[in-house]
Amino acid sequence: MNEKQDKIPDLDVQTLAGEYVLGTLTADQRAEVQERLAHDPALRKAIDGWKSRLLTLTALSEPPTSSSRLWNRIERNLSGLSFVQSKGNIKRTQRRTQWWDNAGLWRALAAVGLAASVILSTQLLGQVPTPPPPAYLAVLTTPERNTPGWVIQASNMRGIQLVPVGKIEVPLGKVLQFWTQADDWQGPISLGLVGPGETLKVPTDRLPPLQPNQLFELSLEKAGGSPLNKPSGPIQFVGRAVKAG
Repeated sequence: MNEKQDKIPDLDVQTLAGEYVLGTLTADQRAEVQERLAHDPALRKAIDGWKSRLLTLTALSEPPTSSSRLWNRIERNLSGLSFVQSKGNIKRTQRRTQWWDNAGLWRALAAVGLAASVILSTQLLGQVPTPPPPAYLAVLTTPERNTPGWVIQASNMRGIQLVPVGKIEVPLGKVLQFWTQADDWQGPISLGLVGPGETLKVPTDRLPPLQPNQLFELSLEKAGGSPLNKPSGPIQFVGRAVKAG
């Protein structure tokens, strides 16, 4: 890898912290970030914030189910290893087996992959400005089971992006309508209709400034959307924005 690639990109603190936590930096770049941590309290705070937010996503994500084919291959590999009968080697073998059986690890990997896809998709919208605008993240879940179905990445300059994270089914003749409302607004504002599995991008130039704890909802409406200035059908997914920083 050349010197240009090993050098830390010209990123704002929040984006650099996010890429550090998600592990998208090279080994040399990570080492440089770790050196900065000793004398950069802003970077330390940003990294702690990203770890906290990813922990919330981890709690919402169900661990993926591994196929029987994968487990059979793992068992074959483990059974083919030769071991020296010493306490040290036996302990290392036990730790290796526990690593694969750790459901929490699979859950964390699923959550990190989700967050990474959100960050990488939003970076395609353009280069991060300096200084960066406030950014917000929201996970929309079902009201009954808290099952995540959509992720929102939003800022006043880049707009609002609604990204599906699961298989969504909508009855025939129905449509999902996207809504938002802040605590001090008089009522909700419709952000448009969205189809199952569709990524929706909404500009914020005609909306009031985004706020922490802002409500986002997806309601099930008749074709064409709600006839009212608020949801007329049942709420399918709901969540509130948290500030990414």
